Amino acid sequence: MDSSLPILSFAGVAVMATAAAYPKLRARLALSRAKHGSLTGHSKMSRRVARLIPFYEFDINDFFRSDGAPAAVATRRQDGFFRLARLYRDRFARSREMTLQASAKISDLQFTEAYRVPFQYSRLVREHLGAGAFVQSSAGVTVTDLDGNIFYDLTGSYGVNIFGNDFYKECIAKAEARAHALGPVLGPYHPVIVENVARLCGVSGLDEVSFHMSGTEAVMQAVRLARYHTRRSHLVRFAGAYHGWWGDVQPGVGNPISPHETYTLADMSERTLRVLKTRRDIACVLVNPLQALHPNANAPADSALVDSSRSGHFDRAAYSAWLQALRQVCTERNIVLIFDEVFVGFRLAAGGAQEYFGVRADMVTYGKSLAGGLPVGVVCGRKDLMRRFREDHPVDVCFARGTFNSHPYVMTAMDEFLTRLDDPGFRSVYRGLDAIWDERARRLNQMLAEHDLPVRVGNLSSIWMVHYTEPSRYNWMFQYYLRAEQLALSWVGTGRLIFSLNYTDADFAEVAQRFVAAAEKMKQDGWWWRDASLTNKNIRRRVLKEIIRRVFSR
Repeated sequence: MDSSLPILSFAGVAVMATAAAYPKLRARLALSRAKHGSLTGHSKMSRRVARLIPFYEFDINDFFRSDGAPAAVATRRQDGFFRLARLYRDRFARSREMTLQASAKISDLQFTEAYRVPFQYSRLVREHLGAGAFVQSSAGVTVTDLDGNIFYDLTGSYGVNIFGNDFYKECIAKAEARAHALGPVLGPYHPVIVENVARLCGVSGLDEVSFHMSGTEAVMQAVRLARYHTRRSHLVRFAGAYHGWWGDVQPGVGNPISPHETYTLADMSERTLRVLKTRRDIACVLVNPLQALHPNANAPADSALVDSSRSGHFDRAAYSAWLQALRQVCTERNIVLIFDEVFVGFRLAAGGAQEYFGVRADMVTYGKSLAGGLPVGVVCGRKDLMRRFREDHPVDVCFARGTFNSHPYVMTAMDEFLTRLDDPGFRSVYRGLDAIWDERARRLNQMLAEHDLPVRVGNLSSIWMVHYTEPSRYNWMFQYYLRAEQLALSWVGTGRLIFSLNYTDADFAEVAQRFVAAAEKMKQDGWWWRDASLTNKNIRRRVLKEIIRRVFSR
């Protein structure tokens, strides 16, 4: 009998330990289920997978038939490729020469040139279809390269260019004249900052403002303040969302070190709301409204166009309802809701995404366009969240300063921008904005369908992305046909087309014609060949086999 007592005691301890651990295990399971099922939602796994994928490339023979196309189709592709290469060589000679010269010393340029297309094809493409990275002037909705070629600008200066290049040139010129007397004196404020703060508080509906050098820095400070005031450790970001290149918001591929205080959860998910309702360590939730166009997917780039599974569709009502539910949970749980409007701020509405979706955030970050074309980052927030010190504990501070914060030229350019934004006549640009751009997208899709081309566009107002309706391994080639038609794209290619709002119907009609012409030429050159066996699943299997062969051939 006595010998059974230790066993019973041990069993009792085990039961109590299990009971104590159960809530933690349950919370951990809920967190795992709230992550998106793709690698985008599993940052650690995505980094492990990235380390396993070896480099390999196609030689001149396999390059044109990596999808199993017959010899005749491969020959058409090869002829089309080198015909395009001759056009690039002749038409863009000076731009390409300067880009080649500069890339030897500019690491950013080396990266963008290497990752315009899937890595298996990159070397041959860089050699023969190298894109020029230099332009010499802009006017209206166009830019001109070093060879005198005039392109319709679909780059949007990565989101800066909302109202047209001339608008920002005027803001910068007037800002320089106004700030010239003070010059680059840093530390003291230029008096124009008082007007800027008042206007920003009015636009954001929030109490206080802090200025920074970039959108990335603004997001960093917003998160830092949220952690400081809630005394909690973790931030929540959504799968695929971009909030700058700093570590805590880029936990997957691209960050050498995994952050331990970041949860990457699924966008538009009830399971995510349940996690927010139960965990006690969440300081803030970051929302990038651009994700409404491609929830839970990374920012689309042609370098990732392995097949035709990329898609984009914007449902304003559904995303608004999601943000409202998110707002309610954050309020109940005292979680700071941060809108990262560095990219979309002032593009969707004069009051930004808060006005557009009808949801009020606790903090908002702005950047890019706000300073009239000059670099800036801004945090607007509730008074209780913006304080950087504790009055009852004077040594406990949340430090943040920057030498170039509130630079006089930036502040005067910002005032030029906000003054125009305040003008009721200028604000008419927002009237019927969605209807205008939705109709333009519908019209282009109709033209593509009428020409039996496997290309379509999706849009969030004036921000567009291209997707493809037929399985193909060569969709990334489309960017080079578009550039041949003198449509300027950013380095991510067809993943993001950003129109400025000064595009007229005539401007857009010309872009649409060139877009269709590029697609027709690409189709004629055989890049969109397929037979019944070519599916997206089949293509992914083929790529996986190539990777496995490379791994075991080492």
